[in-house]
Amino acid sequence: MSANEAAPPPSLPARVLRSPAGRIVIFFVSLFLIGMVTGRIHASLGPSGGAATSGEITALDEVFHLFPVVLAYWLLVRSIENRPMDELAARKFAPHVLAGIVGGFVLFSLVVGALWALGAYVVHGTNPDVPWLGLILGLGVGPGVLEEIVSRGVLFRIIDEGLGTWIALLLSAAVFGFLHIWNPHATVWSALAIALEAGLLFGLIYHVTRSLWLCMGLHAAWNVTQGPFYGIAVSGFAQKGWLASTLQGPDWLTGGEFGAEASVVALCICSTLTAILLAIAIRRGTLVPPFWARRRIKPVA
Repeated sequence: MSANEAAPPPSLPARVLRSPAGRIVIFFVSLFLIGMVTGRIHASLGPSGGAATSGEITALDEVFHLFPVVLAYWLLVRSIENRPMDELAARKFAPHVLAGIVGGFVLFSLVVGALWALGAYVVHGTNPDVPWLGLILGLGVGPGVLEEIVSRGVLFRIIDEGLGTWIALLLSAAVFGFLHIWNPHATVWSALAIALEAGLLFGLIYHVTRSLWLCMGLHAAWNVTQGPFYGIAVSGFAQKGWLASTLQGPDWLTGGEFGAEASVVALCICSTLTAILLAIAIRRGTLVPPFWARRRIKPVA
């Protein structure tokens, strides 16, 4: 084929596979199939570890837990999208994960500091026997990797490309909040709070930085800081943290049994950061307009 000849258009099956809906479906089908295989292999090895929220999970458990989602995402990016995985580039791993860990610790510490100043967070002492490794794996690494790949790497990123940033933010945040409504002590309000304070925030963090490493580090550190460090329930799961503490006051302030993620304090602090990131995206002009508002550029004859 000469340089002046146009490449043939992709076939209908290829267009379907590479469409936003097609890629999302392929990812979840791959995740399901790979998960079935690895689940059976894991079960054949016998019981190892336990509940992620109790600190009994082992490194082997976490490998089997995360392998399906990592492999399904790698296959999607490399085989269907046929592109380098820049959002998980090796050169970004150390600096972005470290920045995320620091950011997650500082962000949730701001929430706790505000609750303490309002008299809603009380410390009674310390617990020296916190199973740090198991909790870091089960509450931090596990949700940080799995939920960020699914919510930001797949749902937000692909919907952003196909339907626009605003729709991607709303849909991915809604799904993220809805998935937490099945947690212990969850309510409609707690699911809405998770969607607004975390779903929108992490979506914009990814949009501005294009780094899943940063999102994973921040997500993991938020959970570990909240539960194993400050002793506050993580998304409804009660925790025995290094700081022996209690929350006191009305549920709208403390988040009740669900934890501080359902507190208006967390909502306000995270929404402030969300607004800052949105302003950055608007100033850069990186927000993808809705599909119906995009200009159709005519090819040059």
